Amino acid sequence: MARKRSKIKTGSFGRGLAMSLAGIRAGGALAIDGALQKLKPGASDSDEALGSSYARREARRFVAELGRLKGTYVKIGQMFALLGEHFLPPVLTDALHELESSTEPLHWGAIKPVLEESLGERVDQLSIEHTALAAASLAQVHRAVVIATGEQICLKIQYPGLADVIDSDFDTVVRMLLLARWIKAGRELDDWLESMREQLHHEIDYRREARMTDQMGELVGKTTGAAVHYYVPRRYSQYCSDRVLALEYIDGFVVTRPEIANLSQARRNTLGKGMLELFFYELYQWGILQTDPNFGNYLIRLDQSRGQGGGGTDELTLLDFGSTMSFGQDFLIHFGNAIAAGQAEDRALLCTSLEGLGCLREDSSDQARQTFSDFCLQLLEPLRSPELLPPEFLNKKGEYCWGKSRLIRRAGRQAASSAATIHFATPSREFAMIARKLVGVFTFIAVLNAEFNAHDLVHRHIDRWMEEG
Repeated sequence: MARKRSKIKTGSFGRGLAMSLAGIRAGGALAIDGALQKLKPGASDSDEALGSSYARREARRFVAELGRLKGTYVKIGQMFALLGEHFLPPVLTDALHELESSTEPLHWGAIKPVLEESLGERVDQLSIEHTALAAASLAQVHRAVVIATGEQICLKIQYPGLADVIDSDFDTVVRMLLLARWIKAGRELDDWLESMREQLHHEIDYRREARMTDQMGELVGKTTGAAVHYYVPRRYSQYCSDRVLALEYIDGFVVTRPEIANLSQARRNTLGKGMLELFFYELYQWGILQTDPNFGNYLIRLDQSRGQGGGGTDELTLLDFGSTMSFGQDFLIHFGNAIAAGQAEDRALLCTSLEGLGCLREDSSDQARQTFSDFCLQLLEPLRSPELLPPEFLNKKGEYCWGKSRLIRRAGRQAASSAATIHFATPSREFAMIARKLVGVFTFIAVLNAEFNAHDLVHRHIDRWMEEG
């Protein structure tokens, strides 16, 4: 029997109806579940937020419908999984994380017309592999060879028809969330949703991504003194268009590969420092933060000479600049102050900084200040002064053990507990994006099982920025 081809469903009415029906069903399940939870002896708000097996099952069914419709619905669901914990029930955001697994690529017959329409006769200059190297919700990647030179490149090809449905699909999801009473309309939420819509448009704006790729390539090329070497693949402008992005093919390893796990502790420590330092380069030196911390956006190229006692440097290749942000001077000052407060465990300074970041208001309750600052203090734990690091997570040299600490799991529980209280205030979009990226960076370092203290490295970047400013 022939294998069924993967296909993105089109048709605004059919897609919207299927989404609304699935949403109403899941929303009703959560409403009923919430009522039942409240009837239980000793039930609390946090119990209700966690949800029963009934609510979890219906939330998963809703997510399965997102996956069935594919395309922008999957991407929207992934965005809500990462950022929706600030205003969605935890049982739903937990289910939405299931969309983060790999996506089945479209067959070559559906992709070839996109290339021919986008590149015209230039397609004949390439020998393109018909099987995709990778696939995501909005695009897939094919390896190709430039016939005239033998150079290997990657073609990131946008799925057909996405630009025509992106706004209607986003509106359908938001309408479903309101109809199912998972979210409540308001100016604060409207600002959040519009920023998410803007980010979604950035993801399919390949002209913008091309400019960001070129700019990041220039910036990393000027970097000296970093723990590792950073590299951005060269762009082949002659094979780029509104729906195709052509980049140099890089052969490297994602951080989860055994080749990386088998490196010496010293090399893994250096890679971890390089990843953390990259975050502060982006934020405080380059002014462009790549906000998607997906492991697939980083490839590690190993310096083979080091295996023979050489003194070379491993390389971190940076990919995918479809989702980037820049931040104003005031925001960076408040963020730097928040890190300094976290390093010193100074709760008063931290709350003042969080006000500047838009996460707390002057009239925020003591409970809101306590819960939000608790989360931030825990998230910033690895950046503390060495004498303030938890001794149970240090090695014999007094270095922080990122994997052993299970920091993200502990911070995640704290965030879920905070969000479940009536005192929780939705943070600013900028703070949420930085927190998301920082969680991704810390997770990357934990996967490396790196062991090092970060206090001095962090302050070196912030202090240099303050001096130059």
